[in-house]
Amino acid sequence: MTTPAARKDAAWLFRTYAGHSTAEKSNELYRANLAKGQTGLSVAFDLPTQTGYDSDHVLARGEVGKVGVPVCHLGDMRMLFRDIPLDQMNTSMTINATAPWLLALYIAVAEEQGADVAALQGTVQNDLVKEYLSRGTYICPPVPSLRLITDVAAYTAEHLPKWNPMNVCSYHLQEAGATPEQELAYALATAIAVLDDLKGKVPAAGFPAMVGRISFFVNAGIRFVTELCKMRAFTELWDEICRDRYAIADERFRRFRYGVQVNSLGLTEQQPENNVYRILLEMLAVTLSKNARARAVQLPAWNEALGLPRPWDQQWSLRMQQILAYETDLLEYGDLFDGNPVIAAKVEALKAGARGELATLDAMGGAIAAIDYMKGRLVEANAERLARIERNETVVVGVNRWQHGEASPLTAGDGGILVVDPGVEADQVARLQAWRAARDSAKVAAALAALRAAAKAGENVMPASVAAARAGATTGEWAGVMRAVHGEYRGPTGVSPAPSNRTEGLESLRDAVSAASARLGRRLKFVVGKPGLDGHSNGAEQIAFRARDCGMDITYEGIRMTPAQIVARAAEDRAHVVGLSILSGSHLPLIEEVMAGMRAAGLGAVPVVVGGIIPEEDAARLIGFGVARVYTPKDFELNRIMAEIIALASPVPA
Repeated sequence: MTTPAARKDAAWLFRTYAGHSTAEKSNELYRANLAKGQTGLSVAFDLPTQTGYDSDHVLARGEVGKVGVPVCHLGDMRMLFRDIPLDQMNTSMTINATAPWLLALYIAVAEEQGADVAALQGTVQNDLVKEYLSRGTYICPPVPSLRLITDVAAYTAEHLPKWNPMNVCSYHLQEAGATPEQELAYALATAIAVLDDLKGKVPAAGFPAMVGRISFFVNAGIRFVTELCKMRAFTELWDEICRDRYAIADERFRRFRYGVQVNSLGLTEQQPENNVYRILLEMLAVTLSKNARARAVQLPAWNEALGLPRPWDQQWSLRMQQILAYETDLLEYGDLFDGNPVIAAKVEALKAGARGELATLDAMGGAIAAIDYMKGRLVEANAERLARIERNETVVVGVNRWQHGEASPLTAGDGGILVVDPGVEADQVARLQAWRAARDSAKVAAALAALRAAAKAGENVMPASVAAARAGATTGEWAGVMRAVHGEYRGPTGVSPAPSNRTEGLESLRDAVSAASARLGRRLKFVVGKPGLDGHSNGAEQIAFRARDCGMDITYEGIRMTPAQIVARAAEDRAHVVGLSILSGSHLPLIEEVMAGMRAAGLGAVPVVVGGIIPEEDAARLIGFGVARVYTPKDFELNRIMAEIIALASPVPA
């Protein structure tokens, strides 16, 4: 029988994933959130910062300040944390490819504040493996990227002993469609790859403590009993791996330490007020079980399927955490599920499935060698997830059941989202150019040369990165050195040319594709592109996957295509239809550029369809640019979209 604990447990860290527009505006938001009771910071960076471009780079056009805060140099980082004492803060930075650089800037600002760097607490996500599988903000190939991850870990071991040098991030694996077993296995395989590499970079005596500093960033979905069991399985499997593979004797260093953001994938555009209940239920999965409780929780806002949340929306999610922690008696009891046979059986089943996946990955040579395999498995799993929703086997309230309801007053007036001022980009670029003009160019050049030499020699790049940060180098310059030394990389798309075995429900569409192809004189050609820096590729992958299975001839080259590259591909492949996917909010400038390029190339008659998180007023503007169809998250019926694409490519004669 569970009885109240002698002492109430401390609450987890309360965070809100936040950042937008400029460092100054994000600083105001952070200080306001801390005043409301938030106990840690979780920094969202914009896509140019995540992918190593300065705000004035051609690929940054339309992306500056949209999904996070732009940080180009020490001045931006200084402003981001103005009046926030870093030696008293626990800061999580969601940054991966440029993690060494952003940590270097953070250290430089802490030094300016007079903080003891050894006392800094926080995390850089720094998980490049999941970037190849799901999020897409990688820069370099996998092997040198792994070295950069462990460079950060080795540096923190010596200089920032309280800092978590990596969040193994399974969050985006679930967003990409991973089953619980895949999420467990792929995340644990990533951690194993990092620890295997790290063993050669830290003294043997200090290795157990470094194992103890590796943390995880996890997703919690709506099936909260399964998700609760998944967290218990994570805890037990990690303990097992640390004990058996790495001979970690101290239980403290085998503890599964994780933060969580609950599932944004399941948030719906339709009846968005329902998302409040979804977020609450998902939070319970990572808080109810004391022995597998998250150390930090950040909740999305109810309106993230519509656009950027407002401060009030973020406050509402923060209050949800505070009510659970301080008004209920949850923290007064031990684990509520120990000894429960149903829970124990589910945990064992998940562990068995994960061990099977891990064995497959081990046979391939580990996570780095198995990236193509894992990517393909995720795309297939996501396709099946969407198919279950289409077939009504998975009920999503307001989407495929009970679609009719009252209009939500929450979206009245301003549309229920925060809109970034379009003047932000010009303002940020002007400050960047002023920074470059005012710095000591010779000092910067020397620092970048030292960084290049360290990277070429295989030395730890962190000391040279910190020196470059102090000297005034920029994000684009740091990443430019990494690109020059290690090269760039295009990850697998997970969409193979060969159709899958799935045929159910596609017969009529295949017949329609064959008929359209006969009218066109060749196989219907569908070019799918992702313009800009947005790496959220799930939508594009699923459209390409379904179009392929319907019999279309598809071209999908993956993420980060310029508008000019997409137009050139459409011309070279003689596309009958072009599909564009953007989820970063940069759809207006990028699609306008694509449409202008199509007309200039003599392709103005080729229909263009667009998908993304696009407000209604923006959809109307896209139609005005000449876009034939606009699809948003509410358009979950992929077969209907396929039928419309076929009709656009070759209308049936009257």
